[in-house]
Amino acid sequence: MKGKEAAPKSQANGKTVRQRVGDAVALLLPEKQTAPLVFSSPHSGTNYKQEFVDASRLNAFDLRRSEDSYVNELFEFVPYHGAPLLHALFPRAYIDPNREPYELDPDMFHDSLPDYVKTRSDRVRAGFGTIARVVANGAEIYRDKMHFSDAEARVQTYYAPYHAALRRLVDETHERFGFAILFDCHSMPSIGGPNDRDAGRQRADIVLGDRFGTTCAATVTDQAEAILTDLGFCVARNDPYAGAHTTSHYGRPADGVHALQIEINRSLYMEEAQYTRSRGHAAFTERMGQFAQSMAGIDWQSLS
Repeated sequence: MKGKEAAPKSQANGKTVRQRVGDAVALLLPEKQTAPLVFSSPHSGTNYKQEFVDASRLNAFDLRRSEDSYVNELFEFVPYHGAPLLHALFPRAYIDPNREPYELDPDMFHDSLPDYVKTRSDRVRAGFGTIARVVANGAEIYRDKMHFSDAEARVQTYYAPYHAALRRLVDETHERFGFAILFDCHSMPSIGGPNDRDAGRQRADIVLGDRFGTTCAATVTDQAEAILTDLGFCVARNDPYAGAHTTSHYGRPADGVHALQIEINRSLYMEEAQYTRSRGHAAFTERMGQFAQSMAGIDWQSLS
């Protein structure tokens, strides 16, 4: 991050409402939605069920290597500026809602997979399907193969409720304002890993992904970049992350739904090796509150 003094605390206006959808989803909602924005955090869940840990070759700490730790906390001021925040409670290593619902590696299963399962993709080959074979450093997750019924249960219990809640927020926002802007929020290692296309390179503070201009209007990405730059961040676009399933699935600018992925450099707010909050966590959270406040204050009527 560029050298600026810590931002003053975001002004909290109104009350917030907390809701849960089973063990799948938590929502932090404004008392009244006044901004055409929706924020989501699909990878910050930390509910590592014991049966999952027992079935894994890895311990609970190592399973966290795929986690976007604390990202939901970084956007906790969003509801005070009139926008909802949704985040998964389940961990990404268990099932990944930022994939297609049935993007699975057949070698992980005892039984044959149904024809509708997508068994070939770059993500499946890399081990990062809807149910991942490996964690972020490439370590194998499972001791044994599983049955497809196990995958189906995860989809129905966790994946489907997550997307049902997200779809409802996006649709309600679109209905209320005539359009909606979805921010899909993630974190990234500060340096590209050995299997990344930017291996060994220091990454920007924040990477905005709009699938190379296809998932949201250019003005949305431009405004987001300008605000983040003014807040003192070094911002990149679509490199090394351009957006995944959530961005491409929901982003339909022609229909008035705009989706932008936000990847945050973990060194700005956490101790990467320990998966703990750093001293920068509070100041970074304040800046994300300012980002939400600024985005909420823009007249977006040109998008309707």
